Parts: sequence; C-alpha cells; structure tokens
Amino acid sequence: MAFADSDPGRALLGLLRDAVVKPHEVARALDSMSPGERVRAIRATGRAEQRRLYEAVSGFRALRLVDVVPAAVPALTPVRHHGKNTLPLFTDFEKRFCRPADADARNPDRLWGYNESSGMWAVGPGYFVLRPDAARGELLVDYTLLPSDRPSSWPEIRSNERGLSRFVYGFMVDTLRGVSEHVTIGSAARRGKDIGSWFLLCREG
Repeated sequence: MAFADSDPGRALLGLLRDAVVKPHEVARALDSMSPGERVRAIRATGRAEQRRLYEAVSGFRALRLVDVVPAAVPALTPVRHHGKNTLPLFTDFEKRFCRPADADARNPDRLWGYNESSGMWAVGPGYFVLRPDAARGELLVDYTLLPSDRPSSWPEIRSNERGLSRFVYGFMVDTLRGVSEHVTIGSAARRGKDIGSWFLLCREG
C-alpha cells in the first residue's frame, strides 16, 4: 500500500522533527511507501534529521549482510542502494553491493561495494568491504579493505589512499544501522573518530 501522504519527504521529515523520534513509526511509514516514494523521502532529509535518526535507531533493528544483498540474489550480481549524504557536494549517490562468489548466500561473512556518484570522476569509486559487527547488530563499511574481484559492470578497483580518494575515503570505517526493511543509516568515521557526517540508503527492490 502506498503511503497516504502525497509528499513522502514531508511525511518523513515530520517524524524526524518530532520532539522524540520513534523508530517504530519511522519504520512503519517507510515500509508503507512505494520504492520510489522511499527514495524521495530519504533524499528530503538533511544533516539534523539524519543525525537524530541515527541516534534513535541505536539497537532498534539488528542488521545483517543479507538485508543488504538478499540470499536470492546470485553472487557478483549488483544490488543498488540509493543514498543521500550530508556532505557539501554530491549529496545524491548510490552504494552498490554484491556478494563474493565464495560466500555463503544465506550467511555471508562479507560483501563488496563501491560508491556511484556524479563526483566519482574526481574522487574515485570508493571501494569497500562490508563486514558485520555482530555484537552490536550493525555493519561496518570498511574502506581500508578492498574487494578482490568485482562485477564486470563496475569500475576498476582503486586504492582509497591515493589521490583525492585519500581525503574522502582514506582510513574510513563507517557504521551502518537498520531503520526499516529497505532503509539503513550510516555514520562516517576516520581512524575511529566520528566526523559528523551521516548518510541514508534505500535498497532497490
């Protein structure tokens, strides 16, 4: 069922600007939206809303690697997650993920991914390994590790510690938390220190 509000961005912003952010209500609203509405909703958010949501969903919804790439998706098949970050430029982007060929589809130990954006020509694809933090029910976007392979449609794998990539992705390990069935939220950290930057992702399909 499509979300009742004709403006999904306004609906989500209303929930995130309440005196207390209620994760169950946010998840229910997002789950009731169509795929296109969910993307429009997350891309309506700004820094303040993303920060509040990230804090509110701590411990709310345990996140697994199969939530990012479902078990039914074949190995090395890309899964797109549409994103909105709080950086000054290139705020609309995608993270694209896949499962390695040697990983268990139902219980993988890692996923591979990169960042697709209009600024990729300047800062590179920002490759990473997604790995679990099982104790916290969160996932870690580890830019200090690189995939050993990629789908043929993806750009060449490049180090994150050379050129302009160093200033965007170098020494970064971000934390990803679950919000709803399709939506996750992350917080960026460099050398273990939060840098005050967040991002929302919405899985396609």
